[in-house]
Amino acid sequence: MTEQGPPSSALETDPDYRAAVVDLIAVLAYGELTAFERLAADAAMAPTIDDKAALAGMATAEYRHFLALRDRLAELDVDPQEAMGPFRRAYEEFHAQTRPSDWLEGLVKAYVGDGIGTDFYREIAVYVDDDTRALVDSVCDDMGQSAFIVDRVRSAIQDDPRVGGRLALWGRRLVGEALSQAQRVAAERDALSTLLVGGVDRPGTDLAEIGRMLARLTDNHARRMAALGLAA
Repeated sequence: MTEQGPPSSALETDPDYRAAVVDLIAVLAYGELTAFERLAADAAMAPTIDDKAALAGMATAEYRHFLALRDRLAELDVDPQEAMGPFRRAYEEFHAQTRPSDWLEGLVKAYVGDGIGTDFYREIAVYVDDDTRALVDSVCDDMGQSAFIVDRVRSAIQDDPRVGGRLALWGRRLVGEALSQAQRVAAERDALSTLLVGGVDRPGTDLAEIGRMLARLTDNHARRMAALGLAA
């Protein structure tokens, strides 16, 4: 995997690159906003006050990420609402197709479904400037939320092993939907696709590297499922 993106000055000198960075930040921003909304709603299904508080903390972290991304769009003299608009349909379709039926499915979605999505955009961020990559990495960091989810899901499986089979099927469905959504977004946005194929003075990738990227995404998903005690 290449680790060298273009200089930050490319935001001023390369319109195609600038458009790609705006799209990357905007798709992440809308993702963080919807994650905040979803976690806040999922808290209503939480069985204990401690669980509600934990989800509220996770939702708050997602909203802070959204604010950081929104502010970066504003710094680039971009209207955040206009920049995020093209991604609204894809996210709404994903969430409509992956609506959890209970508390545990909501936890698995937050850990597995969101995880593979952020992995995908972190892979794309390899091809951007250092400042943008640092922002992407900061909003994609775990920050310890996974420990709470892993504990709750593993405890539920220990209490009722039958839960594991149902959640494993749910996790497999989530990864398929999340990958389809991310790939569709990249395909529909020419600027994002250009980040992968490269351009003048900018590194791109080839089919072999794309294959390795998909393998990394799959491996990360398998590790997350294993951490939850689920078969990938």
